[in-house]
Amino acid sequence: MKSDIVKKGIARAPQRSLFKALGFVDEELDKPLVGVAVAESEIVPGHVHLGVIAKAVADGVRNAGGVPARFPVIGVCDGIAMGHDGMRYSLITRELIADSIECMAMAHGFDALVFIPNCDKIVPGMLMGAARVNLPAVFVSGGPMLAGRRNGKPLTLTTMFEAVGAVAAGTMSEMELAELEEAACPGCGSCSGMFTANSMNCVTEALGMALAGNGTIPAVMAERVRLAKRTGMLVLDILRKNIRPQDILTEKAFLNALALDMALGCSTNTALHLPAIAHSAGVPFIDFPSIVNRVSAITPNLCRLAPAGESVIEELHAAGGVSAVLAELAKKSLVDPSALMVDGTLGQRLKNILNRNTCVIRPIDEPFSETGGLSALTGNLAPDGCIVKQSAVAPAMLFHEGPARVFDSEETAFADIIGGKIKAGDVVVIRYEGPRGGPGMKEMLGPTAALAGLGLGDKVALITDGRFSGATRGAAIGHVSPEAACGGVIGLLKEGDIIAIDIVKRAVNVKLSAAELARRKAEWTQPPSKVGDPKTYLYRYARQVSSASTGAVFE
Repeated sequence: MKSDIVKKGIARAPQRSLFKALGFVDEELDKPLVGVAVAESEIVPGHVHLGVIAKAVADGVRNAGGVPARFPVIGVCDGIAMGHDGMRYSLITRELIADSIECMAMAHGFDALVFIPNCDKIVPGMLMGAARVNLPAVFVSGGPMLAGRRNGKPLTLTTMFEAVGAVAAGTMSEMELAELEEAACPGCGSCSGMFTANSMNCVTEALGMALAGNGTIPAVMAERVRLAKRTGMLVLDILRKNIRPQDILTEKAFLNALALDMALGCSTNTALHLPAIAHSAGVPFIDFPSIVNRVSAITPNLCRLAPAGESVIEELHAAGGVSAVLAELAKKSLVDPSALMVDGTLGQRLKNILNRNTCVIRPIDEPFSETGGLSALTGNLAPDGCIVKQSAVAPAMLFHEGPARVFDSEETAFADIIGGKIKAGDVVVIRYEGPRGGPGMKEMLGPTAALAGLGLGDKVALITDGRFSGATRGAAIGHVSPEAACGGVIGLLKEGDIIAIDIVKRAVNVKLSAAELARRKAEWTQPPSKVGDPKTYLYRYARQVSSASTGAVFE
């Protein structure tokens, strides 16, 4: 056992004394040592209950003959961080989490690991760390929040952000807003739509790193606790079989995950996280935007979950969950059944799986659309690509041409949107919010939700070198690469430039000549950093991070 390096032999007597300070007995030191990485905290609604999940995992580990050792992992709540400088600190935690997993796993000689994430950057950060240390590992998330309810209709966090715009437009009173505030988020769990957290927990299933149900069993159900116990038992089985993350996280696994992504209509953030995880696993995803389009072109969109539709995650679970979606895709060989998973192969997992609600999960021959939920656009405005959640775009906005309304920060854009200065037909451009320019690549849920609340969601496009929350809907185009801070064309735009967006043809262009763009490029100067203190992690992050088109990993 790997843990023998910290437990066995005369030379390790000092280490054994420290284990005994923790309450270990000799019999436990003869068993496999399983690290349990848990992101429990009292500031993230998706994580506040993870202690219950961790206890169930530990029970499962002990039932199967191992010894669990829990350690903490940080996590930022994107919803609480949204709309202010705190959002700069969301994406950048992904690298901190991966680094901390490496540090804890290698320093303490664990034989295997169980990962308990739930929310946005914690899931990919843990997957990156798991791939990097390559110890036998299984994931179990904390599960989704139940949807709120008002007048028989489901409420999600999107409801709240869009309600802010409705109040500004005068179509909702502050009293109604307060009523929604009490009802929208009824308890623990990751926010209840197909937002980034739930997208990544579902993708983790398709990658093969978690048991069926990981992405959809509601946080408050006993079924989630039972899943955690089974996960704790399973990790000892894959330890005995010596199955490691890099055995599972192969090219076929990532293509299966992308197919699921397209069928579900996942968050655009998956286009940042999947290449980053692949990078950690040593899988070369060259030109990821073109891979997105290749998979999207052949994979139908089978689900319209909030914010693209009114269905919520608990309804996806009742319909059969991720396995039912994958089973539909398998009918047309759109996933590879030979892909290895923590409990066998994908083909074995999908035996006897039924689609229990064809309104929530459309049959493969009756999709919402013939192409997938995400698209990568290219053109002179984004030579290295950008991403849009096309399944959440109104048909009228699949093609749009209009004047650029240019802002150098999210805050100034939001103020003008709420102030009524954005008109139908405009293209809102928010730049210098990319991985380096932000720094930290802030999510733009505030501006997009405000546009929707003002009734402009199907009349105004938004383009940014930042990114969007999974709760975003509408013609919201993010991850523009190269970003403005690196001299990208988005940084050369001026107020009133005409921008043409054609999502069907995967194109985004500014109607300027090559000569004019070259002239503006020659006049462009690097703006000062938004972070002046070189001692901060934010400053160091900006100096190390790569383009969004390559997953915003450290160079």
